[in-house]
Amino acid sequence: MATLLSPLVSITCQHPKSHLLLPTIRRRSQTQDKKTITFRINCNCRSTNSTISQEQKGSKTFSLRFHVPIFSSDIDNLKGVFAIVLIILQTATPFPLNDIGKCFVSPANAVLYSPNTKVPRTGEVALRRAIPANPIMKSMQDSLEDIFYLLRFPQRKPYGTMEGDVKNALQIATKEQELIVGSIPLNMKEKGLELYNYLINGEGGLQSLFESIKEKDPDKVSKNLSSSLETIAQLELLQVPDLPYLLPQQYQDFPRLTGRAIVEFTVEKADNSMFSMSTTGGNGKTATIKVVLDGYSAPLTAGNFAKLVLNGAYDGVKLKSTEQAILSDTEGNGVGFSLPIEIMPAGGFEPFYRTTLNVQDGELPVLPLSVYGAVAMAHNPTAEDYSAPSQFFFYLYEKRNAGLGGLSFDEGQFSVFGYATSGREILSQLKTGDIIKSAKLVEGYDRLHLPASNP
Repeated sequence: MATLLSPLVSITCQHPKSHLLLPTIRRRSQTQDKKTITFRINCNCRSTNSTISQEQKGSKTFSLRFHVPIFSSDIDNLKGVFAIVLIILQTATPFPLNDIGKCFVSPANAVLYSPNTKVPRTGEVALRRAIPANPIMKSMQDSLEDIFYLLRFPQRKPYGTMEGDVKNALQIATKEQELIVGSIPLNMKEKGLELYNYLINGEGGLQSLFESIKEKDPDKVSKNLSSSLETIAQLELLQVPDLPYLLPQQYQDFPRLTGRAIVEFTVEKADNSMFSMSTTGGNGKTATIKVVLDGYSAPLTAGNFAKLVLNGAYDGVKLKSTEQAILSDTEGNGVGFSLPIEIMPAGGFEPFYRTTLNVQDGELPVLPLSVYGAVAMAHNPTAEDYSAPSQFFFYLYEKRNAGLGGLSFDEGQFSVFGYATSGREILSQLKTGDIIKSAKLVEGYDRLHLPASNP
């Protein structure tokens, strides 16, 4: 049930899910005493959700009625009042529901119209969710990720629900210890066991998280939650020593990254200005940006980029600044080769090649562009389904410039292959003419495969 209020209008909707889409006016009537006008609006909702029984599927119609008092001075203002009502209706959204799976909202509408769309907003979260972990680990991770969402509640936080999430994660971790540790390769088993023990009983582990929730201390909860999720991510990475799928035959001889790697950029100001380092509190003419490359979701794109870094393709390259991106000025320099657009869809088992995603149909990538510091390849200017040979960009996501659901208008259109995880504050300070002094592959060389016959 939803109730909407304005200075002159009170509207009550008896629809059980209270999610109001754009209404259509069916009838307008005026009372006999001519002191009020009654509007009746029919709202239609559609859903293809499989959890709704067959006889319920399709269009759902429910009515809204409201009465507008008319005074002699108000008659000329009715159009304005009605416009306000329509705006309120269009922007109304429900509170989170436990049975959201039964809500009469299609998947696409849920993505585009809900302000609570759970798209990761930092590179760390996006990378953590992108690890192709086994179902046991993902179950633990999902329980804890839910707490991040619950912590955003501005007033009374649902600590009881949080306790339940941690208990669920602890139960899975203790019950499935053999499978969790047993799925780690033998040469990394000792490290895996150490991480597992820390996850259960370590400072910042699940037991510490549970205690901080009982204390109802949101700062401690956030700190211990981040620590627990980071430990789970490290365990997941140990469990995935290679790609969990086969690349298409035509790409077998291309450079590929079969895991994670880190590239360290040293950038330099072209003029006499300085970078402001918020992490160190100082200023400097040079600054460092670290980027994590994700070969699990974009093995060809990340592999090609790592190869270009090794070859020194970006050393001394100038940068170009736009409102929403920082681009490498390498267009048309003859370096590298063009790869097909590579995008791993959420819920998919392998990347799509030479095709983009349709966000309006509910398609979302595993590595979203709608994250500040996302790193992606530019488009090939002569072939829309291919990326540029070497030109890449840092995406400067801003919610005020995004579309519905907080998604970038370009979401699902580029080969995103990593995120800036350190030095993000430097990105907004980069201007046209600034220089990449050097780019180095500092971690993950063992995951980079360079076939002898690579292009």
